[in-house]
Formats: sequence, structure tokens, C-alpha cells
Amino acid sequence: MKRKVLTMVVIMTLLLPIFADTKGFAAHWALSGDVNVHDPSYIKEGSGTYVFSTGAGIQVLKSDNGTNFYRVPQVFLSPLSWWRQYAPNLKNDRANDVWAPDVKQYNGRTWLYYSISSDFGQNTSAIGLASASSVGAGSWRDDGVVLTSNSTKDYNAIDPELVIDASGQPWLAFGSFWTGLKITKLDKNTMKPTGSIYSIAKRTVNDGAIEAPSITYNAQTGYYYLFASVDKCCDKANSTYKTVYGRSKSITGPYVDKNGVDMMKGGFTILDAGNDRWKGPGGEDIYNTNLIIRHAYDATDGGNPKLLISDLNYDSAGWPTY
Repeated sequence: MKRKVLTMVVIMTLLLPIFADTKGFAAHWALSGDVNVHDPSYIKEGSGTYVFSTGAGIQVLKSDNGTNFYRVPQVFLSPLSWWRQYAPNLKNDRANDVWAPDVKQYNGRTWLYYSISSDFGQNTSAIGLASASSVGAGSWRDDGVVLTSNSTKDYNAIDPELVIDASGQPWLAFGSFWTGLKITKLDKNTMKPTGSIYSIAKRTVNDGAIEAPSITYNAQTGYYYLFASVDKCCDKANSTYKTVYGRSKSITGPYVDKNGVDMMKGGFTILDAGNDRWKGPGGEDIYNTNLIIRHAYDATDGGNPKLLISDLNYDSAGWPTY
């Protein structure tokens, strides 16, 4: 018995440095290889794990074992001709800069939503769609524009998230700043909007800083969970991004926080506000209800954004936790 205890102490001591800068033990995955990402979207296909992220032509990482990643070819080698119609002020040096992709399998096909925008602080933006028979097969088909916004709209058409509700109906969540986060029903054949746009969350303070919706339905608790990012993104180690959440019995809301405050009235519960090393965790993606994938800025490496993956649990009251 003493030998077993001693062995466990040795193992724990060896593993401790891996997790010493995280909130919990073993819930946070030890990753290696190329983990430089921003706004990651996670998908598994066969024995491969893929992470799509913001960058030139949509950047893609692959892992053969789930934890060690390497970079594979980007989705778009050059900008699509129709992008400038909806983001006319795209600068030449970022003409192929694609933001916040979301990749999911539905109805026998892999769907890749993404966003383009004239610039930070503008809502002259568009959400586009590409699809393929599988990630591994590549040969992405351009399915065109999905949703647009401009100065006449009260929302920003970026940060798309494909959501499948409890009945198998697809929806698209999206939004950044302005009047907050939205969701709209999709046609199952075209995978484009067919109906009203519902408001599901907004900030009432701090210049409306809320974006990157990710919604998951947990059949065990019977709730839809809306995760989002609030506060300041994209400033390396000075970023103050935080990952927050609320929940609802209906996909269109109302989503409330632990105190029962509606997210449309500024309510949210903080899941992760970062720590001394990992600054501004956000751009989150929820996979199969029990994994959370996001970026955070590594203060030990010049504030570069890196991939974080953690197990996502639910407490006895059905609230998300590490």
C-alpha cells in the first residue's frame, strides 16, 4: 500500500507543472506542437482532430492523437470575389483575413461558417458559408453569403455558430457588440436563414462588449447553454476577455445567469477570467457539451494567442464548471 501511495505522489509531482497555471487539475488538457490560434472551432473526424481559426484564408490545425497539433493547408488560398461586395473597405494587406470560423457536421455534410468585416469597430460585415463532404476530403464548395450587416443594422454579422436544437433543427447564432447576440432559424437544405432574428444577449455597460456566441443543448439537464465572450479582445497580454454563460429552456431564450438575471439585461455568470499566465480567455467553442475550446493570450510568450482545451462539467444544479 505504501508503495502505491508513493508511486501516486511521484506521478502527481511529475504532472503538476503541466497544470500548475490552470484553475483545476486534469480538467485542462496538456497540448503540444503548433497551438497558435484565435477564435478556434473544434471538430473530430475519424481518428483526426481539427481546429479551424481566424487568419489568412481560415487557418487549420490537425492532431492525430488529440493533443499534439500541426498546421495543414488553409481553406481559402485567395479571397472570394464576392467578399468585397459586403466588406468594401477590406484593406489589401488583409483581403484574405477571415474571422471566427465555425465548423460542424450536419445532415451528412460538413458546414463551415465564417465572417469577413471591413475592419474592427465597423459592422459592415458578412457571414459566409462553405461546405464539403468531409474535412479530410477538402474541396470546399463556396455556398455564398448567409447574412450581412452595415451601418443601417443594429447588429454585426460576424462570429457565426451553427447550433442544432433538441429536435434536430439547425440555427445560426452570431453577433458582436452593437445590440448584442442573435439567433435565427436555418433552412435544413440551404443552411441559410429562414425566419426572424431573435435577440438573446447584450451588454448594458462597457460599450456593448459581448461576442462569440456558442450554444449547446445538454439533454441530461434539459437546458440550452449560451456561452459568450465579454470585455476587451485582441490586445495580447492586456486583453480582458472573459468567458461567460447563461442558460434557457428554449433555444431563443430568455437566457439567465445563476442569479436569474436575463442576459438581455446584462446578466451573465463568469466561467473563466484568466490568470497570471493565460490572459483574456475567449472565442470559445463547445463540443459535445463536455469540452470547451478557446484561445487565451500567453503572458509568458509575448501575449501570443494559443489554444486551450478543457473538460466541461456540470454541477448538481446543472451549471457549467471546470
